[in-house]
Amino acid sequence: MQLILLLHVALLLRFSDTVAGGFWQPRTNTTSALFIFGDSTVDSGNNDFLPTVGKSNFPPYGQDFPGQIPTGRFSNGRLVTDYIVSYLGIKEFIPPYLDPTLTIDDLKTGVCFASAGTGFDPLTAKIIGVIPMEKQLEHFREYKLRMESCIGKSKTQDLLKRSTVVISAGTNDFIENYFLIPIQNKTYTISAYEGLLLQLEMQFIQEFLDMGIRNIAVVGLPPMGCVPAVITLDSVDASNNCTCLDELSAVARDYNRQLQAKILELQSSNRRTNVAYIDIYKPIDDFIKRPQVYGFEVVNRGCCGSGVIEVSILCNIETPVCNDASKYVFWDSVHPTQAAYYKLFISLIPMLNQFFANLVI
Repeated sequence: MQLILLLHVALLLRFSDTVAGGFWQPRTNTTSALFIFGDSTVDSGNNDFLPTVGKSNFPPYGQDFPGQIPTGRFSNGRLVTDYIVSYLGIKEFIPPYLDPTLTIDDLKTGVCFASAGTGFDPLTAKIIGVIPMEKQLEHFREYKLRMESCIGKSKTQDLLKRSTVVISAGTNDFIENYFLIPIQNKTYTISAYEGLLLQLEMQFIQEFLDMGIRNIAVVGLPPMGCVPAVITLDSVDASNNCTCLDELSAVARDYNRQLQAKILELQSSNRRTNVAYIDIYKPIDDFIKRPQVYGFEVVNRGCCGSGVIEVSILCNIETPVCNDASKYVFWDSVHPTQAAYYKLFISLIPMLNQFFANLVI
């Protein structure tokens, strides 16, 4: 076991050095900008500018981000999308679109439109008053007009042709809107609700294709039943129940299977597109089932507070945190640590290389 751990550490160090040095950058990358849409898995701070309780722009969030700045990312540091944009050599971090201090150069290389707490179902965003997915699209159209006024229509069109859209949402629809808060489960069976969300997600993707975007990375759902807060809310005594809820994770697996099929169907009907499914279920599931292989020690609770209920305002400057967040898969009771996001990014490198090698310009 010690040998396995040593080999794993050496591999991670090698990846860390080569990614930073550009060795692992896709050889054929011509992406000019990254545009991010979705929920808290990719929100880099848009909720900071909203009147919502769904915020994380205060300590201890961001304690491992450069400068120890709580940016509004729901983690102790970087997100996977930050690692991706750095990996591509575009810039170090993805800024939130609603940040009024962004320069034209910031905008030209990509921004994040995501909003923590949202989902494909419009009702999901209403629960804590965040940005619906359709509104994120409106912001993107606004961005397009803004760029046209700054650099002209021709250059904006070329920028968008060379850009990549990343979409990561759906977890809140199931966890908040269907299972934990009895809203949509009064109207839909789980299979019918999956069908509704799939329809909404594919419509969302089609909106970009209609606007001339050809390169779209669609992130699947994680093992939702392993989220500490979900386990807590399902248990009478959370301290004695540390088991993932396979009923909920099975929904994620089924949804991912159908989403993959829909994307393949879309791709086969239009060869002038590069729409790819990004699997995060398997690597995160492996972190939880075989934590020692990845250097993790705690998988069933977060680093912040008790780790089973604290999230957003419940994880605040008065809340004690663990000594070493890198040993935890989860930062708060819902969201992964920077260490987990980094190791997730490492696991996605082969998939990312293939995606960027197939860019349609």
